[in-house]
Amino acid sequence: MTHSIQLNQKRKKEAPIDIGGQAVLEGVMMKAPRAIAVAVRKPNGEIVCEAEPYTPLSAKHKWMGWPFVRGCVNMVAMLKLGMQTLQKATNMLGVLEEEPSKFEKWLAAKLGKGIDKIVMATAMVLAAGLAMLLFMVLPATAATLINRVISSQLLVNLCTGVVRIAILTAYVAAMSLLPDLRRVFAYHGAEHKTVYCHENKLPLTPENARQFSPLHPRCGTAFLLLVMVIAILLGAVADQLILLISGADRLGFVVRFARGILILPLITGLSYEALKGLAHRDGPLVRALRWPGLMMQKLTTRQPDDAQIEVAIAAMEAALALSAQEEAKQAQ
Repeated sequence: MTHSIQLNQKRKKEAPIDIGGQAVLEGVMMKAPRAIAVAVRKPNGEIVCEAEPYTPLSAKHKWMGWPFVRGCVNMVAMLKLGMQTLQKATNMLGVLEEEPSKFEKWLAAKLGKGIDKIVMATAMVLAAGLAMLLFMVLPATAATLINRVISSQLLVNLCTGVVRIAILTAYVAAMSLLPDLRRVFAYHGAEHKTVYCHENKLPLTPENARQFSPLHPRCGTAFLLLVMVIAILLGAVADQLILLISGADRLGFVVRFARGILILPLITGLSYEALKGLAHRDGPLVRALRWPGLMMQKLTTRQPDDAQIEVAIAAMEAALALSAQEEAKQAQ
């Protein structure tokens, strides 16, 4: 308790820093500038928390922190970190401690890696493949068919964007039917409420965090929506340029798919800068632009209870404390 009071007093004197996070099974991950902490509530009710130092890639390579570049770097880094965090949280819960099967042991022996690394790598490949199918292949196919009856590239890309948003909405809605994921969405809300509490320099308590919204402008869900909107505009421009250069009447599937892959880094970079800009500014126009992303979060968040908020606070305090220690070491 004394440590928590001292930490809150120190935070009031400091400029606010952006804290990111991720909901996991029965827990929350919080990422401070120099530390990552994962807290989960075990079946017996105990909260366990593990924190470790974190060095952003931009600290190792300055160019990775450049505007527009950092968006792509952070997206790849967070995808990798997200998979590692899910595995870590599962291990902390202790719900999968059974003996590996003979096949798992054989596979690990043949590949020379632990079964957890094999599972993680397989999951990442499958997730990337599913994302490619849902948000690249299917929309490119739809755009190719639509372009046979509509010549305007802006309208074609607008229709494609609607297809992407519909796929995302349907996918998340389907996932929310699973009881375990509904609890993860509640921890997602707890993460946002705790981040708001920190940003408003209030003591980190369930009572203080409870008052805030579970919807946050820096959420990854809002980022995905920005990606889809910006993809409509950039896709239309890129398609028009390709048509002018090639002299073709319309674009085929292969060209659309390749174009989507090639401009994805630019879309990601612009979306990241837009997300940060909207999150740190205010005004009627900014609030209007943030509104769609906040509404999309209604699909991926739920109102948490105090017990879930306590877990998010534990992760936040651990991340802030270790990050402060690591920054002090860097300053020496």
